[in-house]
Amino acid sequence: MEDHADTARALSRLLGNRGYKVENAATVASALEAVERGEFDLILCDLGLPDGTGIDFIEKVRKTRKTPAIALTGFGMQEDVDRAERAGFNAHLTKPVNLQKLEATMWRLTQGR
Repeated sequence: MEDHADTARALSRLLGNRGYKVENAATVASALEAVERGEFDLILCDLGLPDGTGIDFIEKVRKTRKTPAIALTGFGMQEDVDRAERAGFNAHLTKPVNLQKLEATMWRLTQGR
């Protein structure tokens, strides 16, 4: 989930070119609808969104799903990392993200699924 259209397009293109199937959502509401409609192997989620936060989103998702989730955000202080993990994210990466680090984290979280 990414509300900045250019960032969402760029990340989708990069991941798509590497063989990943990507579905974008720009708001908490649209992301929750997507999660209700289908199964995902992994969730990438920004923390600052127009209608709430990634924290709001993952807390709602965790009530029904255990899908691995990465907070992908500009908020990188240790308190941000700790808050994201307490809320239910499995990992926290700070933007601008290193693509190799992102892929390594995605791989680690999805192995055995």
